[in-house]
Amino acid sequence: MLLTISTTHQPATDLGYLLHKHPGKLQTVDLSHGKAHVFYPEAAEKRCTAALMLDLDPIDLARGRKNASGDSFVLEAYVNDRPYVASSFMSVAIAKTFSSALNGRCKDRPDLVDKPLPLEITLDVVAAPKGGELLIRKFFEPLGYAVELERLPLSTQFTEWGDSRYFRFKASITAPLHNVLSHLYVLMPALDSNKHYYIGDQEIEILLKKGEGWLKEHPEREQITRRFLRDLKGMARHALERLTEGEAILDEEESTTEPHEMKELRKGLHQQRLEKARDALVRSGAERVLDLGCGEGKLIRLLLKERQFKQVLGMDVSYRELLKAKERLHWEEMSPKQRERIDLIQGALTYRDGRLAGFDAAAVVEVIEHMEPSRLQAFERALFEFAQPRTIVLTTPNAEYNTFYDTLSAGAFRHSDHRFEWTRPEFRSWCEGVAARYGYTLTIEPVGEVHEQYGGPSQMAVFTHGA
Repeated sequence: MLLTISTTHQPATDLGYLLHKHPGKLQTVDLSHGKAHVFYPEAAEKRCTAALMLDLDPIDLARGRKNASGDSFVLEAYVNDRPYVASSFMSVAIAKTFSSALNGRCKDRPDLVDKPLPLEITLDVVAAPKGGELLIRKFFEPLGYAVELERLPLSTQFTEWGDSRYFRFKASITAPLHNVLSHLYVLMPALDSNKHYYIGDQEIEILLKKGEGWLKEHPEREQITRRFLRDLKGMARHALERLTEGEAILDEEESTTEPHEMKELRKGLHQQRLEKARDALVRSGAERVLDLGCGEGKLIRLLLKERQFKQVLGMDVSYRELLKAKERLHWEEMSPKQRERIDLIQGALTYRDGRLAGFDAAAVVEVIEHMEPSRLQAFERALFEFAQPRTIVLTTPNAEYNTFYDTLSAGAFRHSDHRFEWTRPEFRSWCEGVAARYGYTLTIEPVGEVHEQYGGPSQMAVFTHGA
């Protein structure tokens, strides 16, 4: 995990005074899970660069997983991005190594503290779950940064695997150094949204202090607040009320990077998808149903209202989403009889899973477009060959309809986490291939308001086995 800060201020080596770190020395600071090293790759009069490199101990990180948060899977303690991606670990390192600079103090050169300096910031690896490039830009650009992002490949050796969800980050700004460090301190964990330590009331005080002078007026203040406090709505609401002196309250719905008009359209369309999927499942006569990629359990809530469904199993790769599903289903308040109808499990759709066998039907609503195309064959086999429910209801966006989204540039996807979006012929071709390979019959129909030329905004396939 590497952060560099460069300046062309004259003399550029004044950066050493501000950071309270001598350019001629390598300095090391102990952290809870490793060490932070400060050094200067270049230190000349015209340009100076300070580097902060974190050397985290992966074994120690695994031992400390009880303090971790966010999405998880069985081996996440051992296979994860924590040693590499800019996150709350870097924020803690900044606070420990550059404490004086972060707090706007410089004993030897106090005249430099509030002086705007030409600064260039680089971070080798940045992640922004549920937001991607657009979210990074929306966090930094309103503060005056010129941002350059390079999406990193999953593998330099196997280029066919495509791009990862990580970026190389470079930004330039003319501003006091303590302002820039405060921005980084808050925005890195807000982007990563996966703090490595317990979130208590003191985090509100830290956020308000580090966000003083800029967070209140930031157009994404609600999302920054929520993500910095790890989606703890009560704390985020309290922090926002204090930040704005009661002027604003936190939106209960999860924020996205989409413009308002697109959010409203998606809300209505998503409900139509869910209802259409439910109706198809009802017509199938199924009693035991899978909701694959169940998310917060919105489809499950609809299915539970139908007495026909005796058992509903929801599966999602995100443990956090499953917790939200339990909360929104009011799991704790359910009667024992109602609770017996539901099961929520964590798992991936691209692996054979014996827990999915024996069900009458499966719903896969707006899920496949989040997969890398190279993983679709594994998904097909896991669901159509091994689980093999009698009925499969699957929906995905219709890329042709994107022309109606004025806020989308040509070739852009509707959501930053989409890996592809298919036209109607592309979707039909894939569906027909799957049906032929695994012995299903197929019907395809549009979802949402249908345009004569471009079809509906979404498309739904119903696969029936043995019909």
